[in-house]
Amino acid sequence: MTAQDEIRILIVDDDQDDFIITSEYIRHIPNTNFQLDWCPKYDEALQHMNNGNFDLYFVDYRLGAKSGVDLLKQALNAGCEEPIILLTGKGNYAVDIEAMQFGAVDYLIKTELTIEKMERSIRYAIERSTTMKALKANERKYRSIFEKSKDIVFITDEQLNVKDINETVFHMLGYPKDEMLQMNLCDLIDQAQHKKFLQHAIQSRKEINDWEVTIHTKSGDMKSCILSATYERSYNSNYIQGIIHDVTNLRKAERVTLQAEKLAAAGRLVRTLAHEVRNPLNNITLSVENLLQEKNDESTQLYLEMIMRNSKRISDLISELLNTSKPTEIRLDEYILQTILDDVISSAIDRLTLKRIKLQVSYPDEFLHVKADKEKLKIALLNIVINAIEAMDEVEGNLNISLTNSGNQSVLRIVDNGCGISEENISRLFEPYFTQKRNGVGLGLAFTLNILQAHKASIEVSSVFGKGTTFMITFPLYNENSVPAIEEQMHQA
Repeated sequence: MTAQDEIRILIVDDDQDDFIITSEYIRHIPNTNFQLDWCPKYDEALQHMNNGNFDLYFVDYRLGAKSGVDLLKQALNAGCEEPIILLTGKGNYAVDIEAMQFGAVDYLIKTELTIEKMERSIRYAIERSTTMKALKANERKYRSIFEKSKDIVFITDEQLNVKDINETVFHMLGYPKDEMLQMNLCDLIDQAQHKKFLQHAIQSRKEINDWEVTIHTKSGDMKSCILSATYERSYNSNYIQGIIHDVTNLRKAERVTLQAEKLAAAGRLVRTLAHEVRNPLNNITLSVENLLQEKNDESTQLYLEMIMRNSKRISDLISELLNTSKPTEIRLDEYILQTILDDVISSAIDRLTLKRIKLQVSYPDEFLHVKADKEKLKIALLNIVINAIEAMDEVEGNLNISLTNSGNQSVLRIVDNGCGISEENISRLFEPYFTQKRNGVGLGLAFTLNILQAHKASIEVSSVFGKGTTFMITFPLYNENSVPAIEEQMHQA
């Protein structure tokens, strides 16, 4: 404390003589500048404390019907941050302990007051108050960052049991905060080897930085996340703090971009090859046509016709390749998505019956309207359904087709319990000419992706090898309902 520092002090005491004695000790402290006020009433003192009108409060233990400890508790519960020193006429160890427990910074006995003791008590109280205010300000700042972060911020013990976590965990993963406080961080991670890696990294390196991991939500969906965590040492117990950043949408966008680049590259390759192949093929076809017009023996005629048929087959194959490599031209009209799916299921019902595959279909109660080229969209969805049927065993197969409403989008899930797709092949699934079928060309799913992209729909595939595959297709919904068009579709259905 220096002479230029003005410290506002309120002495709360119902005895004016005690106020005068206490204030005299304070006024005689050298090199200080105090503004002293007196308040004999409990309620008035509490109002001063709640409003933060003073820098320091001296409170007498005896205040009529209520005590100084009552005032201390009530003021601190109301958010008073200024230091409070309790005064009493005679020493009482129980009162001393009680005052300190409830937040008093000091406890002084009036009969033992001296200028030196008063100076020490005020200096200590002001310094402690300044430190505590700084700590509380930092706590509020970092608590605000913790609570308002768009990423999941967590604190766990050394065994990764969650001790604190922000509310973002509910919005991102669907877990209520109370439930997360009963869980281990590893419970969010799907794969056993990833759980072991996290535990080992924290124990051995004491940190993990920008680790991309798949985390499952409460509803069972999977999210791609970046996890960072550090091991921190504390005076009472060590802990681990970290953040989880959701990059699912970023990875989806990257996959869509990569798929588009692959299709574009394949298209350029096909057009180049088609041009180079068709030129000599046209010469072969014209030459054979001229030879066929001449009189030839029967065996020569047979060979020329064979050459002609295969030339036409090559030409048709080139045309098919060119059609799949260029953007699909579609004509969009308003349709009910459920009616399109019904048509797809009707087209596949014979295959399902022959293989005795169990079919489960789930639709929402309300109609979901989309802008679509009905015939082309049916072809795209039928490709996926047929692939699912072919991947399943007879009798044991289960095909689940579900449609849900997700705000301004509809989500279609086609789930089978077939052979599944290996991790290295799933990234190549929509590549043109990639196939695992013996006689397949590898254009079906490439054509499907082309159609879905033309409908501004996104597609995601998840699979467990040997257990099954899930295709999740998200369509943008069309909100302007057209009653005549809907009625016409329902009559046709």
